[in-house]
Amino acid sequence: MTIIEAIKYTKEILNKHNKQEHEAEILIGHVLNKDKLYLYCNPDEKLTDEQKSKLENALSQRISGRPLQYIIGYWEFYGNKFLVKEGVLIPRPDTEVLVEKALELIKDIKCPRIIDIGCGSGAISISIAKERDGSQVFAVDIEDVPLELTKQNAILNKVDDRVKVVKSNLLSAFDENSFESFDLIVSNPPYIKDEEIATLMDEVRKFEPITALSGGVDGLYFYREITSQSKKFLKKGGFIAYEIGHNQGEEVKTILYQNGFDEIKLYKDYAGLDRVVTALWQGKM
Repeated sequence: MTIIEAIKYTKEILNKHNKQEHEAEILIGHVLNKDKLYLYCNPDEKLTDEQKSKLENALSQRISGRPLQYIIGYWEFYGNKFLVKEGVLIPRPDTEVLVEKALELIKDIKCPRIIDIGCGSGAISISIAKERDGSQVFAVDIEDVPLELTKQNAILNKVDDRVKVVKSNLLSAFDENSFESFDLIVSNPPYIKDEEIATLMDEVRKFEPITALSGGVDGLYFYREITSQSKKFLKKGGFIAYEIGHNQGEEVKTILYQNGFDEIKLYKDYAGLDRVVTALWQGKM
């Protein structure tokens, strides 16, 4: 089987099982450890028996529903490569809007100190650290898999000197010495309503961690908790930034308002849906 034959065969199988055909190049590139350009510049190169076996295995996993990102073991986010595996959410393009807004909030702050709550693969923490020299980011999670993966990704992206991994239930691991010492708290918390978990796509519901999806009965549990706790740790003039569900904008804005935050703003994602809320802390409460 040549590379071009493998591409055609893989596309046919993917299409038959309602998967996107463009994934064929990604799967074959992963098996051969080559990029897309190489595949089409060397169409007549033959796959070894080992490579054919690996491709069949990867294809079998994909048509069974396992996410492409978990099969190849990495994904791109904000122009950077991140290792991913079961136990962390797969980074999504919508979350890049959160990174963009976070960077805007701290653009005039010298050596900003930041907490990323629920760090997952470290996509948010590391992207901010890479874009902002002099920043110090504390990547927080309660689970071991995200913490270990964030460490690996910080090394991979050469920001391990500025991204510190902290095991914590939200902000519980930070003591009074950290009060009023952070310029930004950022989070993409679990925000799916419990009753909606069963309606998610199989690829999400069966493979991605439920603890990173479920936001309680109304989907707002973590917004309430983080907002309340953050007031101790933000400097006066500090900010909070959240990713939200597309229909949660007004509710999250209300939570922030009730906790004394000012300049509450709502931003849309690339599809025109509400996706990010930011707010300013002036130390009023």
